[in-house]
Amino acid sequence: MSVRILALVGSLRAGSHNRQLAEAAVKLAPAGAEIVLYEGLADIPFYNEDVDVEGSVPAAAARLRETAGDADAFLLFSPEYNGSIPAVLKNAIDWLSRPYAAGAFVGKPVAVVGTAFGQYGGVWAQDEARKAVGIAGGKVAEDIKLSIPDSVTRFAETHPADDAEVAAQLTEVVTRLQGRAAGDSAAA
Repeated sequence: MSVRILALVGSLRAGSHNRQLAEAAVKLAPAGAEIVLYEGLADIPFYNEDVDVEGSVPAAAARLRETAGDADAFLLFSPEYNGSIPAVLKNAIDWLSRPYAAGAFVGKPVAVVGTAFGQYGGVWAQDEARKAVGIAGGKVAEDIKLSIPDSVTRFAETHPADDAEVAAQLTEVVTRLQGRAAGDSAAA
């Protein structure tokens, strides 16, 4: 069985190290795992319940929900902005949390990883993302983590896919998330 994992990146910057980490995950995905790197988070307006009604949902948000609905699992890549989750990632979580108790995350495994400039690799932001997606109904894989510190130096001249240690860790993350999703699907 093939497992479809939707990757959401909490940084919009073209040279984002978290974006590069997501690209590495796509490249390193084991057989039977397809990672879809979502494009278009910048186009989604901030969540507003007034426009989240049938027939009025903005097209960009509807596309995110449709894509997420086809996913078996989610892999979120979060940098740390001022000690917390980036707005673009939180906004995606908010849109995917609706309709209440029936959003795209409900019952699906979710892992959160990332890299940041600081010495802890963005763990505060990643913990915030886990909290938000758990409240949104996702089955947060609390034991599947990867926080890579000092991204500006570590990835200054090396893409994460070419860093042997990071590649091995990221492959382990994806393999474990794939197993969690396949196990959940088999149990359903």
